[in-house]
Amino acid sequence: MPDWSYHAIFRPLLFRLPAKIARNFTLGSIGGLSRIPGGTFVIKTMGHMELSPILEDELAGVPIQCPIGLSGTLDPHGTAHKALAQFGFGFIEIGPVTVREVHNDAPIERDVVQEAIVYPDGYVNDGADAIVQRLRKGTGHRLPHFVRLRPMPGSLPREALFEQQELLSKLAPYAAGFYIDGLAEGWPPDEAIAYLREVRLIAEAAAPGKPLLLYLPQPTPIGMLRELTDTAESFSGVVVGEALREPGTRRERVGGGAEALGAQLSQVRLLRESLGERSTIVAAGGVHQPQDALELLAAGANSVQLHSGLVYAGPGQPKRINEAIIHDRIRQTAEPQPPSFWANWGWMSLLGIGMMIGGVLAWLIASTSVLLPYDETFLGVSRSVINHFNGHIIHFMSHDRITLAGTMISIGIFYYQLARHGLRSGLHWARTAVTTSCAVGFSSFFLYLGYGYFDPLHAAAAAVLLPMLLLTLRGLKDYPSRKKPGVLNDSVWLRAQWGQCCFVVLGFGLAIGGLTISFVGITTVFVPTDLAYLGLTVQQLAAWNDHIIPLIAHDRAGFGGALFSLAVAITASALWGVNQGESWLWWTFLWGGLPGFAAGLLVHVHIGYMDFVHLLPVYIAALLYVVGLYLMYPFLVSRAGKVETTISLNE
Repeated sequence: MPDWSYHAIFRPLLFRLPAKIARNFTLGSIGGLSRIPGGTFVIKTMGHMELSPILEDELAGVPIQCPIGLSGTLDPHGTAHKALAQFGFGFIEIGPVTVREVHNDAPIERDVVQEAIVYPDGYVNDGADAIVQRLRKGTGHRLPHFVRLRPMPGSLPREALFEQQELLSKLAPYAAGFYIDGLAEGWPPDEAIAYLREVRLIAEAAAPGKPLLLYLPQPTPIGMLRELTDTAESFSGVVVGEALREPGTRRERVGGGAEALGAQLSQVRLLRESLGERSTIVAAGGVHQPQDALELLAAGANSVQLHSGLVYAGPGQPKRINEAIIHDRIRQTAEPQPPSFWANWGWMSLLGIGMMIGGVLAWLIASTSVLLPYDETFLGVSRSVINHFNGHIIHFMSHDRITLAGTMISIGIFYYQLARHGLRSGLHWARTAVTTSCAVGFSSFFLYLGYGYFDPLHAAAAAVLLPMLLLTLRGLKDYPSRKKPGVLNDSVWLRAQWGQCCFVVLGFGLAIGGLTISFVGITTVFVPTDLAYLGLTVQQLAAWNDHIIPLIAHDRAGFGGALFSLAVAITASALWGVNQGESWLWWTFLWGGLPGFAAGLLVHVHIGYMDFVHLLPVYIAALLYVVGLYLMYPFLVSRAGKVETTISLNE
């Protein structure tokens, strides 16, 4: 459920459901997907979240892959932790955890205007024994767990101490560290502080070596913060809580827009000033867009946790924040020297140019003679003899070959652009897109062999282009993008999500179309509308010339394979490459799509094959193409100049 599908499809539907039902359905769905074979691969593929070594850090001495954590109350039962671990998190909070289960059937509420979630009871959890049993079975991921320990509702300090000792003993084998939550119980300040000191001593015996972080509820008055300074310094760090508790109740509100972020920022700044640089500070609330995370980290937080922001901004939020952090960390460093043209990426550029030249030549042949000499030799008849038998056969073959030619030109444009702007800059997603598409494309060259027809031109093209692919794969290195990513959840970004959705759907649609055409080409060869256009049956064609069907099958299977190869390049680019200011990608979509659509539409008009059902997929694809370009233009192109100007001013 990436952002493009979340905002365009799923969020409008989920937000019509009661909040608890929507949450359970979402977590159950992605959790179920992660537990089937290949499920986590699908999740990773859709998001392409590759954590960079640049993000590696530590949280109170615990190594983490990135400074972004997942709030425990977002998925209190751990239903989807295995799936969520693929989103780009560095650690996961579990909790609150109490010694016994706390249950509440009251509904969860949404405040869409303030982007907040209101929980009926901030103590709700499965209880220590159930959580230990779950952790003992394994969570399916390797991210460290930080467990938030909380007293049972209404416990007195002395009772709470016994509870904490039990919790620490049971959970120590499974926790990388603990959040000690005990300042929201309504105890007098001196008793609460004494309680925290006792818990720290208990933890040294029950969970030796495990870091303890003091959990501060919202709001914690400035005066109280100053009183807690000495106590906080004895802990490994401090967590600035995510929830605002409603007075006199156990209801907690998570989120709340600019006001919630402002409260987090002020407390983080005060704590950093009071505690110095040695203490760890986790900002557990207020992050709804990458800019919020950057501000909290700049204010002194070591890491942030996501909760309500993940619900309102979408599941791509961790990836977007990671990209923003990477850019923030590398923008003052020297840009790596780009590889020479002949090192690797230049060969893919030449492969793309070769595909374009081959496509143009194929288009010229298909729109004139259609058949090559070796085609006529294989058939044993000339073009004139075929026309004398049925005037539509040559037109039909021209239709297949021109659409193949247009697809080849489109593929060549994509390969050239991905090489020049992607591989040359070390973009991992571009390498994945190119290599996967090429693997599909080269494999499809040989689909026609099953019909006993060897095409020397295709074989020659494969022999020339394959070494270029192999030379491309030499010494490729991955580098983070140097362009400033989008850090705001504004209307331009949201509009781009709809445009991205159009192109992802287009890519998957073309992939289905390519596979279908290839399957038809190696099985039945024709669909009913084809035979209606020809005015012949398969039996009549085979009876006239037993080589004509294998020749047409060769064209169809080859075109289907090429279309699938193009679909892979489009889908990968749409899934992983859409980023603020990447104007080259928008132009790649534009120029890379035109030859294919022009060939597919114009040739049908030229030969008079205008069956509406046959052309309906092309009409839908063209609509997605135009709408997607229109919606993504402001994000990809209009902001390109602004991004470059901002970077130059910062430098």
